[in-house]
Formats: sequence, C-alpha cells, structure tokens
Amino acid sequence: MLKPPNVLLIMTDQQRWDTLGCYGNKAIETANLDWLASEGTVFTSAYSSTPSCTPARASLMTGMDPWNTGILGMGRGQGPMKGLENTLPEQLARAGYHTQGVGKMHFHPQRSLFGFHHTVLDESGREDEPGFVSDYRRWFEQNKTGDYGFTDHGIDWNSWMARPYHAPEFLHPTNWTVNESIRFIQNRDPGKPFFLKMSFARPHSPYDAPAFYYDIYEKKDIPKPLIGEWSAMHHVEKDAASPEAWRGKRSDEEIRRARIGYYGNIHHIDLQIGRLLMYLKKIGQLDHTLILFTSDHGDMMGDHHLWRKTYAYEGSAHIPLIVKLPKAMGGALVERSNAPVCLQDIMPTILDVARVPVPDSVDGRSLLPLIRGKSTSWREFVHGEHCTCYSELQEMQYLTDGRWKYIWFPRLGTEQLFDMASDPGECMDLANNEAYLTGLNRWRDKLVAVLAERNAGLTDNGALVCQAGKPPIVSPKYEGMCIR
Repeated sequence: MLKPPNVLLIMTDQQRWDTLGCYGNKAIETANLDWLASEGTVFTSAYSSTPSCTPARASLMTGMDPWNTGILGMGRGQGPMKGLENTLPEQLARAGYHTQGVGKMHFHPQRSLFGFHHTVLDESGREDEPGFVSDYRRWFEQNKTGDYGFTDHGIDWNSWMARPYHAPEFLHPTNWTVNESIRFIQNRDPGKPFFLKMSFARPHSPYDAPAFYYDIYEKKDIPKPLIGEWSAMHHVEKDAASPEAWRGKRSDEEIRRARIGYYGNIHHIDLQIGRLLMYLKKIGQLDHTLILFTSDHGDMMGDHHLWRKTYAYEGSAHIPLIVKLPKAMGGALVERSNAPVCLQDIMPTILDVARVPVPDSVDGRSLLPLIRGKSTSWREFVHGEHCTCYSELQEMQYLTDGRWKYIWFPRLGTEQLFDMASDPGECMDLANNEAYLTGLNRWRDKLVAVLAERNAGLTDNGALVCQAGKPPIVSPKYEGMCIR
C-alpha cells in the first residue's frame, strides 16, 4: 500500500488568474509555477466564490460554500473566521499528518489553530486583539539593519500606490514565509507525512516588490487596465482621491506603477517558491508530495476603474489553480481543465489523494477525477456572492461556467451578462441587448433556483427580489458580529 503523500498547499493573497505564464501572460516571469503547471493540471476556470480574504479562506479551510460557513463578506453583519469545525488541517492531523500553517491565516482569535499543530504568522498590519504581534513582525524588528519599521515605505495595506521595497530583500515577508516553511520541513516529525500551508501576504498591496523585481517590470511592456463601455459608472473622482480607493481612475502612470509593483511581487514569490521546491528535491521529498497552488481571490488593478476585490469580475473572482500529483500516482492525464471549479474543491481533493474520509459538511468536490480524465458528471457553473463591503451598491451574486458570466446586484436590482469567449475582458455588457435576452433569462432562472433554496427573501414566485433599502444579506449560519 502506498504511503500517504506529503501535502504542500501554496497560497498567495489577491493574485489574479492571468498573472502566470502558464495562463498565457507573456510579460510576467513565473518559471517555477509554470514548471509546476507542466507537471500537473491547470484549471482554467477556477473561481473564488466569495472574493475577499476572510470568506474565501473560510471556504478553502472547510470545503463549504459561503452560505454554510456563514461568512459572506468582510463588511457589516459578516465577521471574522472563527468557530470553524471539520477543517482541512484538522482532518489531516487526525489521519496522522504533522500540520503547519505559515504566513497569512486570517483566523480569529489570531492565534487560533483550527486543526494545525502550529502556526507561524504574518498578518501584515492586522492586530485584531490587544497584545498580538505577528511572528514576522517580531522577527523583522530583531533582524533589521537600520532605524526603520516594516511599514516605512509609506504605503497602506489596501493602497493602489507602489514603490520598491524600502528594506533589504531578506527582510521582505515573501522571503520570511519561505524561510519558515523550510524550517518546518527541516524540523518536522520524520515519522509522519506533513501538511504545510504556505500562505504569502503578497502580491496583495502594498505593491512593494524588492528593487531587483520592480526594475525588471519598470522596463517591460505590461498589460494596461481593461475599460468596458459600462465602466464609466466607477469613474468617481471623489472615491479615486483616497489612498485606499476602491474605485476611480488614477493617472496612467500611477496605474502602471501599481502593476509594476504587483508583477514584481509575483515574480519574487515565484523565485522564493523555487527555493522550497529545490529543498524538497534535495531531501528526496518532492516526488512524494501533492502540491497545489492557488490564491484566495484576485485584484482588479484598475480594470473598469476598480481596485482591490469583492467583485464578480474576472480580475477579482477568477483565480489560478494548479494541482501536481505525487509521482507514485502517475502524471496528470489532463493538462488543462476548463471545468468550473472553486476553492471549496481543494479540501476534498487533498483528502481524496491522501485517502482520508471527506466530512459530510463539505460542499466541494474532489478534482481527482478531472485530473485523471475520468468521465464524471460535474457542476454546470460556480455560484459566487459577496455581501456589502466598500459600498452597499456593490453587493453581488454571480454565476459562471467559465464561458458566460451572469451578475445580479441585489441593492440595485440590475444585471450584467458577459460572453467571455468573445469578450474575455468583460468590456461589453450584453444584459440589455435583445439578441441575448433568451440567454439572460436562462441564467437568471439558474440563480433564482440557487437562491430560492435559502428562503431568505431573495426570490419570490420565480423572480429575483431587489434588496434596496433592506438590511445586508446575512447567512443564518453566521453567529456573532464583525470586529473589523
């Protein structure tokens, strides 16, 4: 009988799907992740069902849909990631794995383990309870080489601003995350397989790539933001004036700098991932490890005059997902899959490969049949949603099969429809085009069917019900109030 494989789950924060060479980006350099993709399966239609940090990570940790985790966003009436049961690390620990979380966890309380044997944390600037100091920040203060702090670059945690990293590269949180991951593998229980969740705090802002990487992309021709015919609604000068703007057009140069820093952060992460892969190869564990790479959500990066996340659009909701099986299981028979998949599918996939029972609470499905090329029925579409966050008007519900995308804005009572085969940038909204009325009605009916099961006042007699003037949508599974 085959020994259980090690499991390495690599996660970045706020990385768009289209910022890897293996997804067709010709400007960015991601050699290590592209190699991983060549050895495994690339999922081209992977989505974050609730595209912001806390709810996305809750779904990944539990395999549950957002409605069942109870966390539909990061705004009023939502809340932190707390009280989760039957988590991925918990199930693996019970099955005999040595489990470790390194980097950004976004738990509450912040030292909660949720099934990990141990965590080593970089929570950026987040200090949700008195006295909390992240492991990274403590290490930074002990190892810095001058009179400066870890935020002295002057960029806030959700800003569109960018500049090269202000401190020596070895102090960057990306390096620290890989250092601590290698340290765990060196010191792990050698009698057990390991589960390591290596969770980077970048490329999420600040867009502060070390100078070496920043300089590379300053000289490159990198993609400009996509601006749709409908995007003018977000060209709001007052909103754009904020250093943490969620919408509004900044200057072309400022947008380009943001993308330079963002691309540089991703290139930096890729080379640091390469360090870990080289170490696993050196100690003879690379072939014995299931490796998955993904992100919690994307970043609009100025597309359609929008920044950050929480939106149904491709830049925010479409994520990278690569799965490489351990060598003993043979290579992937399917190199690229366009099946609509989501973060909820990661937990059952890992448990399936590790031959660990999947809890009944899991809503996601194992990707292993898709990787193996086995004939299997699969979901028709991914359903996503996000409660109010930056603006009540942006509360949204969406459906996508990777080809079409339907979006409903409950507070506005409006819809959008995009044909991403002919319009991958979602620049042409077809919702008001009579030629697409049949398709629009068909997708609306699908969403009605999904939401009607909730009995939450979102539908009535087969129609969607506008939520204007009503309280934010809150799942009955959510308990407690948001502390953010």
